[in-house]
Amino acid sequence: MLVEINFDGLIGPSHNYAGLSHGNLAATSNAGKMSRPREAALQVIAKMRANLALGLNQGILLPHARPDHAWLAALSIDYATATPALKAQALSASAMWAANAATVSPAPDSQDGRCHLSVANLLTMPHRSHEWPGTLAQLRLAFANPAFAVHGPVPAPFGDEGAANHMRMANGHASPGIEIFVYGTAGGGFPARQRREASEAVARAHCLDPARTLFVEQSEIAIAAGAFHNDVVAVANGPVLFAHELAFADRDRFYADLTDRLPEAQIIEVPAAAVSLADAISSYLFNAQLVTLPDGDMALILPEEARSNARVWGWLQLMIAGNGPIRQLKVVDVRESMANGGGPACLRLRVVADPATVDPRFLVNDQRLDQLAAVIERHWPETIDPNEIGNPALIADIENARIALLDAVGIVGLIDSLPSS
Repeated sequence: MLVEINFDGLIGPSHNYAGLSHGNLAATSNAGKMSRPREAALQVIAKMRANLALGLNQGILLPHARPDHAWLAALSIDYATATPALKAQALSASAMWAANAATVSPAPDSQDGRCHLSVANLLTMPHRSHEWPGTLAQLRLAFANPAFAVHGPVPAPFGDEGAANHMRMANGHASPGIEIFVYGTAGGGFPARQRREASEAVARAHCLDPARTLFVEQSEIAIAAGAFHNDVVAVANGPVLFAHELAFADRDRFYADLTDRLPEAQIIEVPAAAVSLADAISSYLFNAQLVTLPDGDMALILPEEARSNARVWGWLQLMIAGNGPIRQLKVVDVRESMANGGGPACLRLRVVADPATVDPRFLVNDQRLDQLAAVIERHWPETIDPNEIGNPALIADIENARIALLDAVGIVGLIDSLPSS
């Protein structure tokens, strides 16, 4: 039975605020502050518990090896002698953003009847460009069943940032859908991270029907305002698109093409006059999980910051009071990840699949979350000051914490797993 599984990225023990992501205003504005890796990871555990309580299917992706010694070796340097900038880039815990892990096309959309996953190359940002080998190793393990096809990254220079720039709309998770790839061409002073060429390559690899595939340009206004990924200004689920008025370069054309291919599509557009781009981006209104609950209702899982913004919360209350498809609001505390530039949607990768075909070590229930929480409480650093990332004792603690986690979940093979393609 095909269902949607949300695979959350567990925040790693090296979580720190180095401000490496140009264009991500939350991340850069918090650069140099004290981070709390233990609290951050436990917030993700709590978020997954809340999803399980809602009746949703939940999986997990694990932290990468940090520092990334293999990447530093490729640069002919080691961690001890690296510059502070290289140290920070090698230590980044940004693989926590599972929405950037890959692009996923479920079996009903693919002409070969398999679920396809393409690992994102993330080459626009140095600290993210070396994530894909660690991510690919996990994807190949979690989705080794023949029901899946796992692809390596799109080659340079075509930047691909995964599901954060991809939406799927359908009458139901198991029904054939419309796949929407959102790319950028300009972003004012910020980089447009998703190239159309990369999206087109992924669509070909996934054997998608061109007649049911859309390539849509993100607006320059949105990127320049700090919407570094599409999922900061738009999210879709089932036949529903929830988007800001200024999310797309040519929204009228996009909406017409969408409703032509999916007449049942319901578009909920938040007007800029009610919620500015600045409010939408600072509150991460659209970086929410839009999910279908077991009773058929749709819920929006939002960060606490959305409730704290009077204009955003006021508009949401008006929406819920209406007769629209989104019926419930669920608020979660992910302050540590928000401070590093990502909300509930950034932390998860959506995969429509039969859970029986997924490696069970990557699926969680309350008991497995108890086990993970115990490891985190025992081994994750309580705080990290970015000025202390050269401390050998801290690095040893970070590396030992990940080993303890992999041992607890029975995937110690990931310690040395570095696929080349």
